[in-house]
Amino acid sequence: MPSTANWVAQNFKTCYNEDENTVLFDSNIVLLFLHFCFLNICLENPKNPQYNGGIVVNPKFKEGLKGWASFGNAKLQVQRSETGNEFIDVRFLQEIHRDDATVVVTFRTPTGFYDAGSTMAKSGCWSMLKGGITVNQSGSTQLYFQSKNTSIDIWVDSVSLQPFTQEEWKAHQYESIEKERKSKVKIHAVDSEGKPLVNRKIAISQKLSNFPFGCAINTNILTNEAYKNWFTSRFKYTTFENEMKWYTNERVQNQEDYSSSDALLEFTKSNGVSVRGHNVFWDDPKYQPSWVPNLEPQQLLDATTKRINSIMGQYAGQVIAWDVMNENMHFDFLERKLGGMGSSSKIYSMANVLDGNVDLFLNEYNTIEEPGDELSSPDSYLKKIEEIRSGGYHGPLSIGLEGHFTDVNIPYMRSAIDKLASSRLPIWITELDVQPGPNQVELLEQVLREAHAHPAVNGIVLWSAWSPEGCYRMCLTDNDFRNLATGDVVEKIINEFFGVVIMGTIDGDGFYETSLIHGDYEVSYQNEKYVNSSRISQEFKVEALGSSEDFLNVKILG
Repeated sequence: MPSTANWVAQNFKTCYNEDENTVLFDSNIVLLFLHFCFLNICLENPKNPQYNGGIVVNPKFKEGLKGWASFGNAKLQVQRSETGNEFIDVRFLQEIHRDDATVVVTFRTPTGFYDAGSTMAKSGCWSMLKGGITVNQSGSTQLYFQSKNTSIDIWVDSVSLQPFTQEEWKAHQYESIEKERKSKVKIHAVDSEGKPLVNRKIAISQKLSNFPFGCAINTNILTNEAYKNWFTSRFKYTTFENEMKWYTNERVQNQEDYSSSDALLEFTKSNGVSVRGHNVFWDDPKYQPSWVPNLEPQQLLDATTKRINSIMGQYAGQVIAWDVMNENMHFDFLERKLGGMGSSSKIYSMANVLDGNVDLFLNEYNTIEEPGDELSSPDSYLKKIEEIRSGGYHGPLSIGLEGHFTDVNIPYMRSAIDKLASSRLPIWITELDVQPGPNQVELLEQVLREAHAHPAVNGIVLWSAWSPEGCYRMCLTDNDFRNLATGDVVEKIINEFFGVVIMGTIDGDGFYETSLIHGDYEVSYQNEKYVNSSRISQEFKVEALGSSEDFLNVKILG
């Protein structure tokens, strides 16, 4: 039983009747939409429930407490606002305080309790909490709202709960990709006199996708031709696993070594691979250079100033992004030693001066992986951004979501990214892997498809750098660089989205229509007027158009 202060529960069983809210869950993805008081954006009244409440009975409490009950010592009653809006008021103590508090939504199923989402509730406001779970068994379940803060009351209104089958969810992803990642293309093939070239076989090949999709590497690739060939035939984006980290570059104080990262950067440049800089600082005390934790505050300030000037001075203009602060929601080594969040603002300000033409990231884990991790929840992430801004930094800032998945909760992943997208900052999945297990391959494909389909996600990097001893958590190949099942899934995604090849036939009027992922392409065909002639080719770029009904027109001359 989870420890809680305030609860509201709604029961779901196998079939609906007039006396209780009931529904059978069976292998469904479930999205949960909830509105609470005390949240981020102040509204006079909550919005109407989505899907008209979905499978929730009495979602706006027009029928009193029908379908709802309190748990433990919480007192439950329906209140009416001055504007006539009904809502549930849940109170644990008689005397309450108007404090901010984290509110968590939890499902109780036959196999246990599962957090579905949370929000930082701020006193005096109405706003949305959004989350969800994947349900893989049938039976009754209960929905709880909870807070560990016993001094507040929770107001609940406009509750929505909507189930989707796997097929429906995939259809949503497909629609999003068609709308956000693709444009319609109409190819017109004519000869030198403008007459249509009919019934020609053409090949359309994607040369570069606009959506960055990459995989981490390490120094093992420098001396292994099979590794080089496997990687360069698949990826144009990467992150160095450990070679740019402070503990690698300066193991001994004042003895800097960039030989490994220099060699990797030379390799990536020669193969047209773009690099994310990872990382300038890592806030976990375990991953500092061994000499750093013993420094006095002024000594640490001098060392960090030297570090950022050194690493970013070394590679400014040569990487596409920097993970400036790594995992500084779970850890606060530098902030604690250097005087709070203002130190992070100063670090980002320095980074912006040193390499201000690239994206500067926060990078954090569990924001999209674990609904129950309050330290790095979407609200905590947005709060961290506010703190950095309030410290005086107003330059470029981007959101890095590591994506180290153990259990995969796709509905929660989507809702978390939705909330982060409200910041209107660039979002990348920076270190994606899925823990080994019987469903690893299936779950990896689900995560990759969801990440690529979400319109707010701007890039994905897999955390699968190879070494003879194995990978961090998820390898894509064996030691002979034959794809494992995980590698086959990645290959499938690459062929579908990042290395598209389409064979088609020009129609009787000289046209061919298709829908293409945004990127750089080449269209080619054989000139049939001349025996043994070479193929004629033409390059073109596919970008977002003004409307989903618009066509990009490409004319090729024969």
